[in-house]
Amino acid sequence: MPRHAPCGTPGPHPTFTGDAAALTGARVTVIWGDGKGDPAMNLVLLPGFMTDADLWSDVVARLAEVGPITHGDLARDAAIADMARRVVAEAPPRFGLVGFSMGGYVARAVARLVPDRMEALVLVATSSRADTPAQARRKAAAVAHIRQQGYRGLSRSAILQSVHPDRAGDGALLSRIRQMGDRLGGEVFLRQAGQARESDGDRLGAIGCPTLVVAAAQDALRSLDEARELRDGIPGATLRVIDGSGHMLPLEAPDALADAIVPWLRAQASGASTIGS
Repeated sequence: MPRHAPCGTPGPHPTFTGDAAALTGARVTVIWGDGKGDPAMNLVLLPGFMTDADLWSDVVARLAEVGPITHGDLARDAAIADMARRVVAEAPPRFGLVGFSMGGYVARAVARLVPDRMEALVLVATSSRADTPAQARRKAAAVAHIRQQGYRGLSRSAILQSVHPDRAGDGALLSRIRQMGDRLGGEVFLRQAGQARESDGDRLGAIGCPTLVVAAAQDALRSLDEARELRDGIPGATLRVIDGSGHMLPLEAPDALADAIVPWLRAQASGASTIGS
């Protein structure tokens, strides 16, 4: 399990159900506070490509101040649409959704599938663009190589591209990213890398829930232009840019990410509560 407060801890600290298998994609729930009273908002967290629930370990205690947390499982399906249907099947009746990178594509698909169940949407370090031809070729080459040679984990060059240059010597951070890939393994890599990432830019306008887009200023994988496209395409969306981080925002800048997300989610929860009263 991620490093958090033990079960039964009172007050604002989260408690957990589930076991260590949850890190590899199985559903795990964080109980809000002491488990008593009505939560402000149920939250579902979606990881990115070859990442698992540990991606959120450094922000989950802050997010649990908003309400109960479920980690969505993106490891068992090979298409965004199928991932979205699984998330919908396992999510609470109404919920806010936080999607990172690939999880952002899934989150938007969920928002279009069940708009009546969505309370808020947070898109972190993601895009609405399709794979470029160069990206598609690299993914196809990686899939072919692994089918022939076997999976040996995420490459150092790929991991370094995902973090701020100043973190290139941070062995603990790089190891943590690699360990997520090791836990998920080759079959998950083949499923996730083998999918064709399609653009949903022409469908952003169908998202009707409050939406926050969070981008990293030094993200080498997802540009600020891509974040602005999401903000401009989703009605009423807000954009926050965090400086000093690469693509792996939840691991590189967890406090700054929580500072951007938590007050915004609380505001949405308060508004929903007022409307429903």
